[in-house]
Amino acid sequence: MDDGSRNAQGPGARASSALTTETPCAQPPEETRGPTVGPVATVAGGIPAVISAMRHVYGEMDVVRGTKLLLKVNQKEGFDCPGCAWPDPGHRSMAEFCENGAKAVAEEAMSARATPEFFRRWSVVDLALQTDHWLGKQGRLTHPMVLREGATHYEPLSWDEAFALVAEELNALDTPDAASFYTSGRTSNEAAFLYQLFVRQFGTNNLPDCSNMCHESSGSALNETVGIGKGTVTLEDFDQADAIFVIGQNPGTNHPRMLSSLEAAARRGCQIVSINPLPETGLNRFKHPQDVLHLIGPGTALNSLFVQVRINGDAALLQGIAKALFEMEDANPGSVVAKGFIDDKTLGFEAYAAHMRAVKWEDVEEGSGVPRAQVLAAAEILARSERTIFCWAMGLTQHRNGVACIQEIVNLALLRGGIGKPGAGLCPVRGHSNVQGDRTMGIWEKPPEALLTALSREFGFEPPRHHGMDVVDTLHAMHDGRVKVFFALGGNFLSATPDTEFTAEALRRTRLTVHVSTKLNRSHLVHGRRALILPCLGRTERDVQAGGAQFVTVENSMGVVSSSRGSVAPASEHLLSEPVIVARLATAVLGARSRVPWLSLVEDYDRIREQISRVIPGFDAFNRRVREPGGFALPNGPREGRFTTKSGKAHFTVHALQPIALEPGQLLMMTIRTHDQFNTTVYGLDDRYRGIRNGRRVVLLHPADMKAQGLAADQLVDLRSHFEGETRLARGFRVVPYNIPRRCAATYFPEANVLVPVNSFAEKSRTPTSKSVVISITPAGESRALPAGAVA
Repeated sequence: MDDGSRNAQGPGARASSALTTETPCAQPPEETRGPTVGPVATVAGGIPAVISAMRHVYGEMDVVRGTKLLLKVNQKEGFDCPGCAWPDPGHRSMAEFCENGAKAVAEEAMSARATPEFFRRWSVVDLALQTDHWLGKQGRLTHPMVLREGATHYEPLSWDEAFALVAEELNALDTPDAASFYTSGRTSNEAAFLYQLFVRQFGTNNLPDCSNMCHESSGSALNETVGIGKGTVTLEDFDQADAIFVIGQNPGTNHPRMLSSLEAAARRGCQIVSINPLPETGLNRFKHPQDVLHLIGPGTALNSLFVQVRINGDAALLQGIAKALFEMEDANPGSVVAKGFIDDKTLGFEAYAAHMRAVKWEDVEEGSGVPRAQVLAAAEILARSERTIFCWAMGLTQHRNGVACIQEIVNLALLRGGIGKPGAGLCPVRGHSNVQGDRTMGIWEKPPEALLTALSREFGFEPPRHHGMDVVDTLHAMHDGRVKVFFALGGNFLSATPDTEFTAEALRRTRLTVHVSTKLNRSHLVHGRRALILPCLGRTERDVQAGGAQFVTVENSMGVVSSSRGSVAPASEHLLSEPVIVARLATAVLGARSRVPWLSLVEDYDRIREQISRVIPGFDAFNRRVREPGGFALPNGPREGRFTTKSGKAHFTVHALQPIALEPGQLLMMTIRTHDQFNTTVYGLDDRYRGIRNGRRVVLLHPADMKAQGLAADQLVDLRSHFEGETRLARGFRVVPYNIPRRCAATYFPEANVLVPVNSFAEKSRTPTSKSVVISITPAGESRALPAGAVA
């Protein structure tokens, strides 16, 4: 267990070791002085956001290059931002990016390079002693690198040698299911399609992806109830909504371009209700950086109502809102419940209505931590709204009852007849650029029968029909030796997954780990017997193949498919695009077993898209339609008023409330991001909006909980998580008093991932419960050795 006491060291600061078990996996503290805590910001965006973005961009590259790149972000002839998946407006400004989007571009297009000379100077052990922030700052990877068995340093090798090594390991497996193929959300549609095709021709459906850890709960909930695992709104619906509920989401940090839509809605009188354990600056007030007239002054107020729910109190709150709606309906029949819509388009209403009427107000207040008067206020806004959009993110999905929470939102939307009409519907907000597109392309361990049949028809092979492994399955299978080869197309698997120490040990027990990456990350430093790093092109870079300059495509959060075309010279002449990496890998591994013309397909990506058009529904005439300005929208039955469940109707669902049992002294912890990071990429050490600077190992607590436990601000403490008799320990966190509900705690991701149990996941979706971790806190140094049955 990483005790959190290491300081960053340079090469030679300690003797290197060839034993991978000595390689630290959890990141060491950023600094020893501890964070500083100042006032919470009252407004998001504005001049500070511009200054922060420009400082970051021009700190990583020269002014001319940085400016040219920013003017290409999210433009119709430019590249899709490698950050969040918020859709682009029809009319785009010259600067169609947010602060964090600019930072994401700077991180990819930075001038620094991690060359073979860098890896000669730094052993794997010495690299592992550095922070994630430091690792990312070493620059773009330039060559394929291999860590041979027993070696202390990565060394360069040719692409042919790299593919031959992977082919050797994969073809030596007793079963294709002994390999697992992970995918990150940044992968393009073209690369994802080829990747799933290769994996299935190899003979397995082991295709875990980052969806398993974020919006899998959304997909599970929506497929069951409305018939599609995606949202049902478009960006234009935000221009017509009367009310927008933002639940378990922090747009100001995680989806900043969404603030523009919320600002426009608020200015025309739309009521915005935010439901979250933490008050977030980005939902308080906003200054659009491009709105010169409003840069001076207090900014636009966004929230009409802020409901501070306790962690995992959302289901109780949503049921309370529904109960209030039924009470309004009973008092004035026909005024609230959309009876005609319900009778015509839904099933299960009577059981749902009976359940809601039986719910007790004391259970709602106790479970949610919200007074009845505030629940009624939220219900009143919903009752008055004819067009309501419900938005949510991982604040809902990463709980044991995450699927049920989202289905409670669906219940409210159905109750009001609010799906399938302009200005209303469901909006799961995805956090990575093409994570939704990857799933559309077939990156799924549980592929639908129609996809497998289409692949068989188009490519003349019989795909495996049994379900593969998701992320949690893969972790267990690596840990117990059933999965011997782990291949990751993008991402930082170690830092993104739960139970960091368990994940690290699982990776160490494999024969080979392979990571397709643009930059160095911690996953490269915790590895199998042998390890490969395969460097690829980024979104910003030109992709030139035998057929000329290429573009790729992505799908945004609202099902719109558009093109992305890089414009700058690649960071190294040795980089390959992701489609080419997959095609050459497939050629090396499958050889004559495959009749797919892999290398021909990647000479001209139009050929890949032609194959996609014949396999994936909604992509007919793909090459023509994606060249139209703005791309095209995929079919969406519920959006069009057609529910695509087996019954052809939407389904109300009934869920019993699940009280959270905490023992004396315990709190419920959620992991969150800082404003200076995107997923596992850490841009800096500040969380500007929350007033926390120069540190990330912090725990946010209510002052009354601090007093009850005898803790002081800035005190160094250890955190211990509790799950089914197991205990996990993370040392060296600073206490920060904060406006958070009683008996709740918040820590940063990925530093606190070590506390998230691998076997604690959402029902049905199996999403790790990173927002529902039971912890106890002790002053630093008082934590004794872990008891029997503990996990270390």
